[in-house]
Amino acid sequence: MSRRSFTTLLATGGAAAVLALTPVSAQAAPFQGGNYGAYGMEGQYPTISSCSGTFGQVGATRYAEGMALKYFYSSKCGSFARIENSRANCAAVLERSDSGAGRADGWVSETVDSGITYACTKIGNNLNGRVSRALLACDGHVLAQTGWY
Repeated sequence: MSRRSFTTLLATGGAAAVLALTPVSAQAAPFQGGNYGAYGMEGQYPTISSCSGTFGQVGATRYAEGMALKYFYSSKCGSFARIENSRANCAAVLERSDSGAGRADGWVSETVDSGITYACTKIGNNLNGRVSRALLACDGHVLAQTGWY
């Protein structure tokens, strides 16, 4: 699937219809859509110095096929999704809702790198009334998701 058709799929179907991913290279690949990047901190990884150490896990770890999905939040920076013990063709996805109504307006995802079993998204800004949720998607199917926080 080309990046253009992938972007079109996500833009029209939202990230819940996500990720028929075939990584083009051995490197993990971040993707984004909707209006992701419209708010401060978006586009940064949670390891950025101003956010490092401010995140805590919210909600229970979700499991699917032995893989783990975790959602992290910081009242200073926003949120991110992390998957662990993952197989190839899977991605961590973070959806963000501008209105707080739980309808994704922007999203960011990160695929699992070859030889690695985890992936972590960039930050989504769910501060000031916005909400977000995490998803684990593999082979074009959402296998696990958190609630909106």
